[in-house]
Amino acid sequence: MSESNKATLEQANKAVRSGDNEGFLACCADDVVWSTVGGETLRGKEAVRAWMAEEYVQPPEFTVNTLIAEGDMVAALGEIVSYDDGGRPIRNAYCDVWRLREGKLAELKAYVVPLVK
Repeated sequence: MSESNKATLEQANKAVRSGDNEGFLACCADDVVWSTVGGETLRGKEAVRAWMAEEYVQPPEFTVNTLIAEGDMVAALGEIVSYDDGGRPIRNAYCDVWRLREGKLAELKAYVVPLVK
């Protein structure tokens, strides 16, 4: 189970990197919950789709340094560069902790920390 859950997250991440939001959403449960610790919580594919359309106009660049899976949980640790409205890069370290259900990404707790310039 852990290896197939890793593969699901890797497939979802590949879609995000290439700007394929629908490919990412295909990896998600319909009732996905996406929470950024200290920030907002999105509920359902439609909310995630709307957020991605606004925040990922330019796909983020990210590197997964460590991928850990156990049971129905997968954690990805790495660095991500997203872009503000002016196209300027925003660098963060992150840890995404996903819970999968029936092979789909069902719940995310995202920990995002700005990196010092």
